[in-house]
Amino acid sequence: MLIKKGIAMPLMVTGFYASLTGLLIIALAYRVVKLRRSQKIGLGDGGNNALALAGRVHANLIENAPIVLILMLVAEAGGLAHFYLHCFGTVWIVARLLHAIGLTQGKGGYHLGRFWGVLLTWLVTISLALVNLVHFAQSL
Repeated sequence: MLIKKGIAMPLMVTGFYASLTGLLIIALAYRVVKLRRSQKIGLGDGGNNALALAGRVHANLIENAPIVLILMLVAEAGGLAHFYLHCFGTVWIVARLLHAIGLTQGKGGYHLGRFWGVLLTWLVTISLALVNLVHFAQSL
């Protein structure tokens, strides 16, 4: 809980999207584990393209989630309206689902879902960074 001007702020909106992200991380990790078990591959990808791809889908989410969730947390702590936080959070989750589906269906190549997933992820990241920079500049 954050204390701002004597008022407790629970940061629930970011918590909600962090929780959805966590569930997506587990779902994608489960895909990797399931492939590992079915192919009897304990470490690495054993040259199995499907396993390598599933691992990249999972890893890409892991690579992007921390910065987006940190930026969202800072924006919420800074007082960004819940409406905007929900807009960012919804686009974030949709983007990551599109990316996972697109990367999987495109088998690592071009796919519209992958394209839009990346584009929307970058849009959310840049927008949240700018929101926080503007908030910082206004606090000077």
